[in-house]
Amino acid sequence: MSSGQAMDTNCMTLTRYILQEQRKHKTATGDLTQLLTAIQAAVKAVSSAVRKAGIAELYGIVGEVNVQGEEVKKLDVLANELFVNLLKSSYQTCLMVSEENENVIEVETDKHGKYIVTFDPLDGSSNIDCLVSIGSIFAIFKKQSSGRPTVQDALQAGNKVVAAGYALYGSATMMVLSTGNGVNGFLLDPAIGEFILTDSSMKVKPRGKIYSINEGYQGKWDQSTLEYVNSKKEGAKPYGLRYVGSMVADVHRTLKYGGIFMYPATTDAPSGKLRLLYECIPMAYIMTQAGGAATTGKEDVLDVVPTKIHQRVPIVLGSTEDVEDYLQIVKKHTDKGEM
Repeated sequence: MSSGQAMDTNCMTLTRYILQEQRKHKTATGDLTQLLTAIQAAVKAVSSAVRKAGIAELYGIVGEVNVQGEEVKKLDVLANELFVNLLKSSYQTCLMVSEENENVIEVETDKHGKYIVTFDPLDGSSNIDCLVSIGSIFAIFKKQSSGRPTVQDALQAGNKVVAAGYALYGSATMMVLSTGNGVNGFLLDPAIGEFILTDSSMKVKPRGKIYSINEGYQGKWDQSTLEYVNSKKEGAKPYGLRYVGSMVADVHRTLKYGGIFMYPATTDAPSGKLRLLYECIPMAYIMTQAGGAATTGKEDVLDVVPTKIHQRVPIVLGSTEDVEDYLQIVKKHTDKGEM
C-alpha cells in the first residue's frame, strides 16, 4: 500500500449529480445537463485563468469601459469570451445576457436551444489586483415564446428560473448550484479537474450574527437602513460587520454562516447598484432555495419583473429572521410615510 490518502472511487462529481437529478425528476430531457456542463467548463477555464493571472499578464486594464461605466480588466474580457463561446457551443441557448455586453447576445440559429442564460462572468473584478475572492454568477431561464428570440424573452422574473448558481474563486474554487431542489456546493479538485460534492443540501441559519454592508454610504441611506444597521450594533451581543466588496464572497459567507447581506438604495443610486438579471436574481434564488429570504425592501427579489436587461435593484438577503427584522423596520417607516 502506498502512503497518503486513499482516493474515493465513488465520488459524486457535479456532472454525475446533475445526471442523477435529471433522472430523479422524470421531465428532464438532458438538455439542462448539457447546458450546465458547458457552464462548468467555462468556470474551470476562468478558474485556471484567475489562478495564473499574474504569469499570463492578464492583470491590468484593457483600456475600455463596459456598459456599467466600469473599466474593463483583461480577465473580464477573457471570462466573458469563455462563457459566451462555451454556452453557444452547447447548442442549448438561444439568447444570453452578460454584464459585459450592452445588448443581448443572440446565438446563431443553427446552434439554438430552448434556454436563456444571464451571467456576470467575473463579479468583483475590481478586487483582482489585490487578490480578494472573485466569482461568476449565472441564471438559466426557459424561452417562453415561439419564434425568433428577442430581448423580451430575457426579461423574466426570478420565479421563472430553471437553475442558478455561482462560482467562487477563493482559496479553492467552489461552485454552488440549485436546479430547484435545494442548494449544493462542489469543490474543484485540481488533481482530477472535476467538481466534487462537498456541501450537500446547504441551508442558511434562521438567524446569524453578521451584517454585511458598505458603511461608507451611511450618509446616503434611507431611514430604514440606518435604523436597522444601528440596531445591529446595540445590545449585549452586537452583530459583527464583514464586508469584502465582492458580491459572491459576501453572499457565500452569508449562506455558510448566516446573517444579512445588504446593498440598499442610496440617494446617489435610488435603484441600488447591483443588477437584477445576473446578480440579484441568481443570488436570491440560491438564498431562497437554502431556506433564506431576499427582498428589495418593497417586494421579493424573485417577483420583480425586469424591464431592462441591465436593470438595478436594491437587495437585502440572508437569514429569514434577519431579513424579517429589516422588513419590520421598513414597514414602520412606510406607515409613517418616512421612506
